[in-house]
Amino acid sequence: MKTSTEDLLRGARAGDKEATDTLFGIAYDELRRIARRVRHGGNETLSTTALVHEAYLKLLPSAVPANDTAHFKLLIARAMREVLIDGARRRTAGKRGGGDIAVTLDDDVQAAPLKTAQLLELHAALEELEQVDPRRVAVVECRFFGGLDVEETAAALNLSTATVKRDWRVARAWLAKALL
Repeated sequence: MKTSTEDLLRGARAGDKEATDTLFGIAYDELRRIARRVRHGGNETLSTTALVHEAYLKLLPSAVPANDTAHFKLLIARAMREVLIDGARRRTAGKRGGGDIAVTLDDDVQAAPLKTAQLLELHAALEELEQVDPRRVAVVECRFFGGLDVEETAAALNLSTATVKRDWRVARAWLAKALL
């Protein structure tokens, strides 16, 4: 008998570790794709596989409270953000300046290395933006940390694609100003 993704999500929400593991197995390739996009070209110490696994471990305590597949991707994006920020904090605690991480908030530009300190500044700016507009932070998490495209972000956040595009544009402008 084949179990649907929705059945697995229900089981994971109920704390069924086997359902959570099966769900993760189904999503694994997608998670690796997202992690590769997040890390593309960087010199970060975490491998793509380690990033995926660390994000998964962050999800386990919550028993994956996802409503659907799109929401699951949003949770993964948030977990990846936490893993990247935690790693940046560890690197700067061990040595000033830390390593580089490749990131960009521009859809049309190849990711350029961003210093660990800059990633921490981005995180602080996102925390500040979250006080003003949590939805735009969620869009940034999906697009930037989760590597989701506009349509995937819209599905994950239950928004229209026009709203996601507008929020992405406004959030990038706000962050650019905040990071000057």
